[in-house]
Amino acid sequence: QVQLVESGGGLVQPGNSLRLSCAAPGRTFSGYTMGWFRQAPGKEREVVASISWRVGSAYYTYYADYVKGRFTTSRDNVKNTVYLQINSLKPEDTAVYLCAASPWTGVRGDKASYDYWGQGTQVTVSS
Repeated sequence: QVQLVESGGGLVQPGNSLRLSCAAPGRTFSGYTMGWFRQAPGKEREVVASISWRVGSAYYTYYADYVKGRFTTSRDNVKNTVYLQINSLKPEDTAVYLCAASPWTGVRGDKASYDYWGQGTQVTVSS
């Protein structure tokens, strides 16, 4: 069992930035593909980004089309933390953001590939 804890959400004005973090207290993310999802009220949970475990010397990333250019995910394997940098926030980015861990190799955009989920952190974009 991998317990994931997100942090970094909050109320921000449009155009501002946030950095979300996801940690697994007492555990390592080693070998796991990590994903970021979001869920707005009344909407389906959707993927925003995914970052693979190391493949050779590289980490691969995936971004949903609707966040490309504004969202960046990264991982710090020493700190066992995954990050989601969100720039140029828009009101439509308002949602609960969740991180998830998948034992499958390579980036994953589908919810079914992820076995472990955090509780999420609320991001509200409003003026």
